[in-house]
Amino acid sequence: MQIYNQILSEIQSGSFKIGDKLPAERELCEQFGVSRASIRQALSALELKGIIYSRQGEGVFVISNQIAPENSESAIFFNSISPEDIVEVRMYLGPLIVKFAAQRATDEDIEDLRSTIKEMEEETKAGVYVPETDEKLHCGIAKGSHNDLFINIMEAISNAMKQQEMWKFIRDRTVTRPDYRDVNFKEHELLIKAIENHNEKEAVEIMTKHMQNLYDRYWKD
Repeated sequence: MQIYNQILSEIQSGSFKIGDKLPAERELCEQFGVSRASIRQALSALELKGIIYSRQGEGVFVISNQIAPENSESAIFFNSISPEDIVEVRMYLGPLIVKFAAQRATDEDIEDLRSTIKEMEEETKAGVYVPETDEKLHCGIAKGSHNDLFINIMEAISNAMKQQEMWKFIRDRTVTRPDYRDVNFKEHELLIKAIENHNEKEAVEIMTKHMQNLYDRYWKD
């Protein structure tokens, strides 16, 4: 527990910032003067608390400097999901949700989506990216699917992204940049147009491309 507290203290003091990669286990052993087993135990506890996450073959990264309240199981759960896991789920779930939205969206659903894409257009022209608008659009698409499980899953994903400070770090180097911000809006605009036209095939193709682009922006740049 002592090593856990020491590493946590380093993170909360800013020695390791959100988005930073932690030193290798061997280096941490030398830094804290303990065995590899002690380091692994501390890192496992920090990952469980949603402070860090491990990417296979790449290392351990800081995703938060705040521990969720002990009585908040959902907060701990959301914090423990890595951003990469969320993006992977969205890559495969997004096209499935939009398929049903293109089939089932009512006039009211489409009107709501038009209103949201208009907000995004105005924000993009003003040179800003508002994550809440992006979230509202995707949750609106899930609502248009008229499948309660899809709606609940998208809400859970949105909550997970809100819980993790790592997402601010990711957004700062992707969709908040002018070139990505404009492309992001255009992809959403085409997506809503396909839903309006109830063009299931086109909607799925656009969402698939959008999700792949999202993955590439977050992890390959």
